[in-house]
Amino acid sequence: MEKQNEIKIFEDKQVRTIWDAEQEKWYISIVDVIAALTDSPNPQVYWRVLKKRLKDEGNETVTNCNALKMEAPDGKMRLTDVADTEQLFRLIQSIPSPKAEPFKLWLAQVASERLDEMQDPELSIDRALQQYLNLGYSENWINQRLKSIEIRKELTNEWKKRGLKEGVQFATLTDIITKAWSDKTTKEYKILKGLKKENLRDNMTNTELILNMLAEASAKEISEAVKPNTFERSKQVAKQGGNIARNARKELEERTGKKVVTSLNAKSALQLKEGDKKKTKKKKK
Repeated sequence: MEKQNEIKIFEDKQVRTIWDAEQEKWYISIVDVIAALTDSPNPQVYWRVLKKRLKDEGNETVTNCNALKMEAPDGKMRLTDVADTEQLFRLIQSIPSPKAEPFKLWLAQVASERLDEMQDPELSIDRALQQYLNLGYSENWINQRLKSIEIRKELTNEWKKRGLKEGVQFATLTDIITKAWSDKTTKEYKILKGLKKENLRDNMTNTELILNMLAEASAKEISEAVKPNTFERSKQVAKQGGNIARNARKELEERTGKKVVTSLNAKSALQLKEGDKKKTKKKKK
């Protein structure tokens, strides 16, 4: 069963989701939905109380809810109660909130967009482009980011061909590539940039993105050439791919005297951008 974790945004609230390609269904974190609808200071407790009440009432929706592993605030994958869209529509009726109707519309749109994208993959690229523009990213950065998504997909497809599993094995190989080219594990890299739930690649500079792409593209090309037949061999290939980008990083740093891997993240970068705009306006006045 192929599953893909994603974070969706509803009114500035992060909602963790998993797309099950086999069942063609979204599974959504119930706790995140409660946090988005109620602004409760402790959504976990709210859900425990609500779940018990609904079970006592014999509510079948609660009984049929699953638990799937999702990334927790501490970065670890933990079991989380989830519901598909149909189950969520029923659950929302038990959560008094003025946001219930807007959330239902948002949920229906999320489900519809995914089905549309399955018919026309270009739509997902168009939506991603618009989302990044809305967040204030430059078009140059967006082009790099979209290209990095394509390269990452090619690499993970290659890993699947070699019989590797999503989850721990993919994460381990990604960590090896990242460590090889940047001298930091993924976790160390995120700490440097002050990130928690945020996506690391969404917070890389243009140069960081380019070198990460070089590392992943190199790992894919080497894997296609040597056809590793074990996980251990794939780990060696991952390091070789990362080392190619590391050499490029080292040479660039020697020529420029500047560090490539920095603490600059998207939030601070966009603040700097806004600050530059204000300074330009003042000068014009």
